[in-house]
Parts: sequence; C-alpha cells; structure tokens
Amino acid sequence: MSRVANKQERLTILLPAGRLPLPVMAKAYELAERYGLEVYLSTLQNLRLMGLSEEQLAQARSELAPLGVDFKGPGKFPTPRVCIGRRDCSAGVQEPEELSRRLLEHFKDRGPFKPKIKIAISGCPFCCPGVKTTDIGIMGTKKGFDVYAGGKGGPNPVVGRRVAREADAETVIRIVETLLAYHDRKTPKKQRMARLLGEPDFPFPEV
Repeated sequence: MSRVANKQERLTILLPAGRLPLPVMAKAYELAERYGLEVYLSTLQNLRLMGLSEEQLAQARSELAPLGVDFKGPGKFPTPRVCIGRRDCSAGVQEPEELSRRLLEHFKDRGPFKPKIKIAISGCPFCCPGVKTTDIGIMGTKKGFDVYAGGKGGPNPVVGRRVAREADAETVIRIVETLLAYHDRKTPKKQRMARLLGEPDFPFPEV
C-alpha cells in the first residue's frame, strides 16, 4: 500500500533531565515558525515538533543535529524523567540531574534496548517524576537512593517493588544494568517491567 502523500511526521528531541538548551530552543522556534508546526512538551520531558512533511523532517534533523541534539528512536536507552533537584527545590536532598547524566553516559554505547521501559529519578521522597509508578524508579533520600522496579501508571497502576535502599550512584547504575539485562532476556517484544515481578528468577527481592 502506498503511503499517504500528505502524511504528517513528528520529530522528538530528547532533553536529558528536562533541560532545554537555549540554542536548541531558538532553532526549534525557528523551524516551528518556518513550517507552521505545533510544539509539544511531552510527559517524558522531551520536545516534539509536530506536523512536518517528510522533506521538512529531514531538513529539521539536519539543522538540529549540529547543536548536539539526540532524537527519539528505536533501541535507545530510555532518557530518565527527572525532577528539578535540590539546587532549585527546598525539599531536594539529592541531585537527580547528575545521576541521570551518569546513567546516560554509562549506557550511551550499549543496546539496543527493548521499548516500553521508562526510568524516573527524584531528588527526594516526594517522587514528583512518578518514581514509584515507573518501570525503574530511583528516589533520593538523605542517605542515598532507594530503587524501585516494576511500577506503572495507566488504568491499572502498580506501585513498584523497592529493590534497594540508600544506594550510592555506582550501585544504582549496576542495579539498572541488571534490570535492563533481565528485561531484555525475558521479553521477546515490548513489555512493562511490572509483568516480570512475579517471575521466580526476578533478580531482586523486596527490601
């Protein structure tokens, strides 16, 4: 079947820790004005340009790429959803942006990763990014990070299993690595971590 000639495309710009660099913001504004696009800020803290033609999509990619932009695509490590952190929030006790950066750096040349997995990091137990209802949730505490696995939202939400308490950043990275490897091994297609919590060989007990 031939593709519809006027099919609209979208381009999702990944924004680590939800930070939007000014040059990227300026270029996105310029492209949106030029092509009459809608700009959408997604719940995963990414920026999406909507209403592109195929030609415009290729042009937008070519103009954004020199700014160091990374785009959403299959097999990529899931960019963590991150709260604003202790620098800018009086409740914050940890710096989630730094942990997000370390995770992205650690996994940047690995993969491909299965779809449907999401990661969230909070700087305190208020869990503003939805840590406890995310596949892998990392919650800042005064003594480190608690890690949750198997949470999900949707019409039948699940609170994740706490699999680590007061972990340091290196331990968190190792736990994330183990969980992603287990998910990849156990899932032939896209599937939420919540469905694996009942497996007898799930790598972490509740703590």
